[in-house]
Amino acid sequence: MKVAIHPGTRNSYSEFQLQSVARHLNLPDIVLPFWGQRRKIPAYRITWLEGKGNYTVVHFSDGSEMIVSLTLKKLEGRLPSEIFVRPHKKSIINLLYLQEIRTGKSVSICLANGNEIEVSRRKTTQFMKLVVAFQQEFLPLTMPYAMA
Repeated sequence: MKVAIHPGTRNSYSEFQLQSVARHLNLPDIVLPFWGQRRKIPAYRITWLEGKGNYTVVHFSDGSEMIVSLTLKKLEGRLPSEIFVRPHKKSIINLLYLQEIRTGKSVSICLANGNEIEVSRRKTTQFMKLVVAFQQEFLPLTMPYAMA
């Protein structure tokens, strides 16, 4: 069974729409260590994060990725909890890019860029509660921007 998150056939928000929503929600920029430097990245551009031991692969909305020398747990504390959720011990997703939830024998999610991520059995109930809360609180904010 598939549960569509965003109404209509829209695959994702435009850059302008994401910037408008980020300003409205007052989303901070995230500072990430990269090759001995620090880079400031807008939080809305991060699609999902993938844990790889002591490193984390940060996936961006434009398809690029960056490997940082921080664990997923340390990065989780830096991310705004309003839009970032941890469905599995090895991943954190941005709910702005959540396209659908696939249920059945196991639960998985599909992001707007086509990536499919498994939701752990232990975190399924909490994850679903967070998605419902996000839809009720923040999705109505994005509707005016979806029409732009």
